[in-house]
Amino acid sequence: MEVKKLSISWQFLIVLVLILQILSALDFDPYRVLGVSRTASQADIKKAYKKLAREWHPDKNKDPGAEDKFIQISKAYEILSNEEKRSNYDHYGDAGENQGYQKQQQREYRFRHFHENFYFDESFFHFPFNSERRDSIDEKYLLHFSHYVNEVVPDSFKKPYLIKITSDWCFSCIHIEPVWKEVVQELEGLGVGIGVVHAGYERRLAHHLGAHSTPSILGIINGKISFFHDAVVRENLRQFVESLLPGNLVEKVTNKNYVKFLSGWQQENKPHVLLFDQMPVVPLPYKLTAFAYKDYLSFGYVCVSLRGAEEMTRQFNVNVYAPTMLVFKEHVEKPADAIQARGMKKQVIDDFITQNKYLLAARLTSQKLFHELCPVKRSHRQRKYCVVLLTAEATKLSKPFEAFLSFALANTQDTVRFVHVYSNRQREFTDALLPDSDTFQGKAAVSILERRNTAGRVVYKTLEEPWAGSERDKFTLLGYLDQLRRDPALLSSEAVLPDLSDELAPIFLLQWLYSASDYISDCWDSLFHNNWREMMPLLSLLFSALFILFGTVMVQAFSDSNDEQESSPPDKEEAQEKAGKTEPSFARENSSKFPKKGFVEVTELTDVTYTSNLVRLRPGHMNVVLILSNSTKTSLLQKFALEVYTFTGSSCLHFSFLSLDKHREWLEYLLEFAQDAAPIPNQYDKHFMERDYTGYVLALNGHKKYFCLFKPQKTVEEEEAMGACGGLDSSLHLGDSRGKSSCGLGSRPIKGKLSKLSLWMERLLEGSLQRFYIPSWPELD
Repeated sequence: MEVKKLSISWQFLIVLVLILQILSALDFDPYRVLGVSRTASQADIKKAYKKLAREWHPDKNKDPGAEDKFIQISKAYEILSNEEKRSNYDHYGDAGENQGYQKQQQREYRFRHFHENFYFDESFFHFPFNSERRDSIDEKYLLHFSHYVNEVVPDSFKKPYLIKITSDWCFSCIHIEPVWKEVVQELEGLGVGIGVVHAGYERRLAHHLGAHSTPSILGIINGKISFFHDAVVRENLRQFVESLLPGNLVEKVTNKNYVKFLSGWQQENKPHVLLFDQMPVVPLPYKLTAFAYKDYLSFGYVCVSLRGAEEMTRQFNVNVYAPTMLVFKEHVEKPADAIQARGMKKQVIDDFITQNKYLLAARLTSQKLFHELCPVKRSHRQRKYCVVLLTAEATKLSKPFEAFLSFALANTQDTVRFVHVYSNRQREFTDALLPDSDTFQGKAAVSILERRNTAGRVVYKTLEEPWAGSERDKFTLLGYLDQLRRDPALLSSEAVLPDLSDELAPIFLLQWLYSASDYISDCWDSLFHNNWREMMPLLSLLFSALFILFGTVMVQAFSDSNDEQESSPPDKEEAQEKAGKTEPSFARENSSKFPKKGFVEVTELTDVTYTSNLVRLRPGHMNVVLILSNSTKTSLLQKFALEVYTFTGSSCLHFSFLSLDKHREWLEYLLEFAQDAAPIPNQYDKHFMERDYTGYVLALNGHKKYFCLFKPQKTVEEEEAMGACGGLDSSLHLGDSRGKSSCGLGSRPIKGKLSKLSLWMERLLEGSLQRFYIPSWPELD
C-alpha cells in the first residue's frame, strides 16, 4: 500500500512539474510584448519595436521596471525579426534554433530522465527548467554579435572584458553561478567589462569566440581572446583578469629612479602619476586605471611599507597611512595635483585623471592630439583658442619655453589651451603659420589660432615679434588674449594646416616585430589551450608541409648520391677521352629507361632519320643540329649536352648531330643562303675542302623552311695552337680555322667552341636571331 502511494506521489510530482514548465513557456509571448498580431509583417514589427524601445529605454524612462521591460522588448524583437526563430515559436512555442521534429524527442527524453533535470542543494530541490528566471542577473550583460563587434571589441582597448558562455540545461553553469555573481559585483565596480553569451541563441558569437562547451569563461583585451582554464573560484578569476593586463603598465618607483621617471615627461609628452600605498604589489584598480589611460599618462607605484621610499615621502609630504595619488607635469619638483583618500572609488580616480590628462603646454606630436587639445569650433559659445609656441627642439628647456610655460600656468581662462610644436619636426605646419620673412628665422614664435573645420581650416594671429620670453612678450600676448575675448575678429588671417606627422609612432620594423610577437604568442596559447577540434586544420597543414619538405629532401639526397656514384672524377674522364676508349655519358645512358641528371637525347641526322626529324617536323618544332667530325665527336657532344641541358624541358626542341665527314656538301649548300657566315665556294681556293665547320650549330625549322646559325668563337688557347701550326691565312672569316686537331688543338680548345651556345639558345627561344630562308630542303645523301 505504501509503495502504491509513493508511485502515485511521483506521478503527481511529474505532472505538476510538466504543468509548471508549460506555464513558464507560455509566460513570454513576443507578439503580446510588441503589441502586434501573428500575421504582422517585418515592417510592422520593426516599427513597433522602435516605438517601444524609445519609450522604455532605461536612460529615458526612470520607471523601476523599465530595464526589465526593455529587455523583454529586445528579446521579443530578436525572435520575431528572425524568420527561423519566429517559425519555430509559431509551431512549437519555442524560439530555439533546433528543428521541430527534435522538440518531441527532447520532451520524451526529459520525461524519461526527469531526475537529471534538477539537482540537490542543502535545503531543497531546485528546478532549472526556466532559464530566464534562473539567469535573471545575466540578462543585463547579454551580448549579441553586432554588439560584441561594434562595442565590446573597440572598448577592450580601454578595459578588459570578462565573458561567460552559458546555455539552457547546463547544470555546471548553475554550480558556478554564486561565484560568478560575487566576482561580477566586485570587478564591475573596478572598471572591468562584463558579458554573457547564451550559446543557444547566439551560436554565431559563441563559435566566433571559440567556445565549444558550456560553461566557458574567457577574457578579451585589445581585441584578443584568452580562455580561463582554472577552477571557478573568486581568487582565480581575479588573478585571471589581472593576468590579461600588460606587465609594463605600472613602473616600480623608488628613491633611486624617481627623478628619471618624472623627467620623462619631455620625451613621452605625458604627465606622470605616482601612487603611494602600503601594499607590496600594485593594486588591481590602479592597474585598470593605468590601462584605461595608458595613451595619456605614465603610471608609477611606490610601496611605502618597504625601504627605499623615505626620501620621496618626505620631499612630497605624503601621508604613508592613506593611499595618495600625485600628478606631475612639467615641474618634477612639485606635483601639479594630488588626491588622498582611504578606499578610493573608481569614479573619484577617473575624475582626478581626466582633469590632468595633458601637460600645461603639451607638444603637438600627432593629428589625434591636435584634435583633442584644439577642438573644432561648434558654436559661438563653444569657442576654443590654442596658443601655439613654434620653437626648435632642444635637449634642455630653453628660456622662451620656460617663459611660455609660466604664462600657461598663470592662465585662468578655460577657453584657451597652450601647446607647442617643434618646428624642425613639423616643418609644413610651422610654415603655414609664419609669414614669409626672415624675422623668425631660427627664432621662436607664438600664434593664436581657432579651428573652423576638420579639414584643417583655421583663423589665426601671429605675434609680430619673435617670442623671447621677456616681460614685454608676455604683456603683448596677454593683451591679445584680453582683446580676443571681446572681439573674435582679431584672428584675421586664414590658412589650411596640413596634418601633423606622428612623432611617437614606432618605426615599421618595430611594428612588424610587435605584430610577429603577438601572432606567435597567440599561436602558442592556441596550441596548448584552445579546442583541439579548432586546431586540427592548422596541425594538418603543418604536418603536410613537413612531410612534403622531408620527402623532397630525401629524394634529392638519394638522387645526388646516385649521381656521385655514377659520375667519374674529371681527371679520369679526360684520361679516357685522350685514350679514346669511352663514349660520353649520355651515349651510354641512351638505352637507359630512366634518364639521369644531365641526360640529353641526341640522335644522328642521317638519310634514314632526315625526313622524320626535319622535312616532316611538326609546325612549331625545331631541330637543333650540332656539326662535328669523327675526331671531335666525343668532346663536342659532351659540351653540347651541358650547354643545352637547361632547354630540354621544352617539348618543341629536338637535338641532333651531323657528321661533317659524311655530309659536307649538304652543309655547304645550306650555308650558301647565309653568305655572311660562309663565302661562296671558289674552285681555286685550295683550302676550301679543308674548311673547319666543327662546332657550328643549326636550328632548323622544317615546316617554315628556315634556319638560324651559331658560329663558334675562337678561344685564346685555340689561337695559340693555330699560331704554332703556321701556314694559315689570317684573312679568313672568324671561326674558319683550317688547322686540324693534329696541329695541337686538344679537347679543351674544342670544347671552348660551344662556350656561348647557351646564350644563343636563349635568343633562339626569344625569336631574336636572324633567320635564313631556303626554297626547299636538299636531299641528304
